[in-house]
Amino acid sequence: MLILNLHADCADASLSISYLMANSFVFSSESVGEGHPDKVADLISDSILDACLAIDKNSRVACETFVKSNVVVVGGEITIPSLQDKKTGKTKPIDEVINVGKVIRDAIRHIGYTNDDDVFHADTVFINNYLTAQSADIAQGVDAKKAAGKKTAEQGAGDQGLMFGFAADETAELMPAPIIFAHRLGRELTAIRKSGKVKWLRPDAKSQVSVRYVDGVATEIVNVVISTQHTADVTHAEIEAFLIKNVIKKVLPAKLLNAKTEFLINPTGKFVIGGPQGDSGLTGRKIIVDSYGGWGRHGGGAFSGKDPSKVDRSAAYMGRWVAKNIVAAKLAKQVEVQFAYAIGHPNPVSVYVNTFGTGTVSDEKITAAIQTVFSFKPADIVKQLDLLRPIYRETTNYGHFGKADLPWEQTTKVAALLAAVKAAK
Repeated sequence: MLILNLHADCADASLSISYLMANSFVFSSESVGEGHPDKVADLISDSILDACLAIDKNSRVACETFVKSNVVVVGGEITIPSLQDKKTGKTKPIDEVINVGKVIRDAIRHIGYTNDDDVFHADTVFINNYLTAQSADIAQGVDAKKAAGKKTAEQGAGDQGLMFGFAADETAELMPAPIIFAHRLGRELTAIRKSGKVKWLRPDAKSQVSVRYVDGVATEIVNVVISTQHTADVTHAEIEAFLIKNVIKKVLPAKLLNAKTEFLINPTGKFVIGGPQGDSGLTGRKIIVDSYGGWGRHGGGAFSGKDPSKVDRSAAYMGRWVAKNIVAAKLAKQVEVQFAYAIGHPNPVSVYVNTFGTGTVSDEKITAAIQTVFSFKPADIVKQLDLLRPIYRETTNYGHFGKADLPWEQTTKVAALLAAVKAAK
């Protein structure tokens, strides 16, 4: 429900907008499998990033991937500082250092495009490599050193932009339930396929879960959608029965499923042609799947293929870390954190906290506390979260948030936050 409050007098006019959550509503989130064309592109980009970081932790990587039919195109900018010639500043071509073709084929093989009838196949795809070095103009803004026209010698943000972090106490992961449920379906579907026990499953897949909330609490799952690629020799009835029993009812909470829950399994009736054969894929096109499933806001910057000097990625991870620690400290049941940057500048230009009325203290106190406990400078984000490591393939599929072993999922700042809030005036 949207309420508009208009305030005007002869000297000034202002408009304030208040959003009130309905008592009962249904919210949906989707996830996609590893074989979805966009996720194929994401994994290739993150695999190349990890390969660079394994050689030099200070590698600068912005790798974009496009896939279609039996073609993979990679492009972007990569600089590996330890391999630069100190006299000329030039670095070796990436293909002289990393076997990009092998990295790409290994990523495709890991996904599972290795079947004899796959048009998009790990061993036979054509690869076009358009990776070049990072622009010197961008590099001087990011590097921790002085440069003409740059106002500080500190490492600056790799670009301007705004990032959001979100957390809520409705799941063990402190994530919104719809996106976590959708990821669970996709993860289980992949585990079954890769076990080899179900021969008709193929890599491309999507899932979606719609959850009814009453007074802010998840009360039932209204419908579940799964579309999975399959071989031509299996019937729709067989697919439907198997997925309902062995995927949906296995991983979703039984207390939220009921006789009215609608199961929509391969609703087009047939999904034999999939992956890059059926549709093109591009890095960074599943940013809502990667984050909060549409529940928390998104600043628009994609994650995959970017090293942590790019605040699109690292600051989004930072936002999640901050938000999760706020909720874990029971300072709020739900919180969204936003901050923004200017390219080449080390400090955020804004920091904002919204607890949507669920905070145990004021949003202003929480804002002051997080700025005491955390540093939002790009270089400090990298240090605090130990991001100069080849960990990014682990993030590609089933969300960048909600995985317990990732550094931005650790609730190590709860005590410090509580102390900072107590000290805040």
